[in-house]
Amino acid sequence: MDNPKNIGQTKTVGFQVGVRRTLPISQEEAWNLVTSQDGLNLWLGESMDIILEPGQKYMTKLGSGEIRVVKPLQQLRLTWQKIGWEKASTIQVRIISSTSNKTTISFHQEKLSDQYVREGMKIYWEKVLEEIKERIPKN
Repeated sequence: MDNPKNIGQTKTVGFQVGVRRTLPISQEEAWNLVTSQDGLNLWLGESMDIILEPGQKYMTKLGSGEIRVVKPLQQLRLTWQKIGWEKASTIQVRIISSTSNKTTISFHQEKLSDQYVREGMKIYWEKVLEEIKERIPKN
């Protein structure tokens, strides 16, 4: 193998992974699906008290971290250390909309320890996006 660098490996932030999906909903609907208590439980693990404000720490059944950036309707950035991980990763969630009925939800995670964790998180985020899609109200 000529390329010593593994898929998703960076020079500065370890391994990273990004998964996105465009859904037939408004930016507000996408934001609500991701940031509601139900939505947060879906992708961060069950918790009763995640406060989406910079500097707030949280704990869920899957791990813990700290909220870093909150730009309503657009972006969340937070640390997340799953139970069993040696150190925290960084997650960035973006809500990108160019029209009123099409919005892309993007999960990007960096500072992952190795390619196996990266591969596992890629599958995890794909499942999360599939579950978010299932929760879109049918008209």
